[in-house]
Order: sequence, then C-alpha cells, then structure tokens
Amino acid sequence: MTADILAALSLFALVSSITPGPNNLMLMASGANFGFRPTIPHMLGIGLGFMVMLLLVGVGLIGVFDSVPNSYETLKVVSVAYLCWLAWKIATAAPPDGTEKTGKPFTFLQAAAFQWVNPKAWTMTLSAMTLYAADRSFGAIMVVTLVFGIINLPAVSLWTVVGQKMQILLTSQTRLRIFNATMAFLLMSSLVPVLF
Repeated sequence: MTADILAALSLFALVSSITPGPNNLMLMASGANFGFRPTIPHMLGIGLGFMVMLLLVGVGLIGVFDSVPNSYETLKVVSVAYLCWLAWKIATAAPPDGTEKTGKPFTFLQAAAFQWVNPKAWTMTLSAMTLYAADRSFGAIMVVTLVFGIINLPAVSLWTVVGQKMQILLTSQTRLRIFNATMAFLLMSSLVPVLF
C-alpha cells in the first residue's frame, strides 16, 4: 500500500469514525448518563468489535453477502429494528425519581456484538474493504483493520468525553430526560441514509 493510499485510508477512517452515527450517539448518551469510566467497556467493545468485523468481512464474509443479495435487506431490517429498541432504551434511561438509574452502560461484549447490526459499521466496513483492500490480499485487509483500530478508539472516545462534560448541564431530571430523548431522536435520524 503506497503512502498516498495509506493517507487516504487514514482520512477515511477518521472521518467515518468521528462523525455522528449509532455508536457515537450511544457513547455520548452513556458518557452523560454514567460517566467516562463506566463507559470504557462500551468504547473498547466498539473498537475491538469493529476490528474483528473488518477482518472477518475482509477475509471472506463479503463474498457471502455478494452471493446472497437478499442478505443485505435482511441485515437492514434487523438493524433498524434493533436500533429502534436501543433508541427507546436511551429515551427512557433517565432516573424516574432522581435517585437511581434505570439503565446501565453497554458491556464490552454487547458493544462488540452491536457492530454486526450497526448500519454505519456495515457501510464503513464494506466501503473500506472495497476501496482499500480491493485485491482481498491478507496484507491489505490487515492494514485496513489496523488503521481503523488505531484511529477508531480515540475518535469514538471523544463522544464519551463530550457526554461526560454535559453532565454539568444535566443536573435536573427534566434536562436529562430532554437530553436522552434528543439522543434517541438523533439515533433514529441516523437511520435515514440507510432507509432512503
């Protein structure tokens, strides 16, 4: 892989990792509701889960999806249904009496597994493998996976920090409910490109 292509891949990884999407919106909501430290397993699950997804898709799963065209539509339906459920969970995460939380942050395994039903993760994975590992060589697949691994975790962690900093503003039940409802709405809005 030439330096120019590596630079283009790095920029693609940064832009696609740091822009709003289901992972980042959920991390911001988790940072605001639970803080940075309890959200670390969620962040690590995203980073490592996405790397595993890239690797597995690159070494063979992309061929399965190409040979079964309806698999894309099935994946879309499952992803949308799951994201609707997550949006509901985020919208209702505010404590009812202000004393205890009704939810908890994603675990490492939940976040890693979520990558497989995250429409943005699929778009990023298929685009990265098609553009930057077109020859399907193991070396190119590993470079794509490692570049995303290096860039993705710090990029998504910024969303958790932003959410944690918002805790200063979210000191009342009403503000927290409004914030969570807004995050749920934005999560649902992130599905618009997938659906249309």
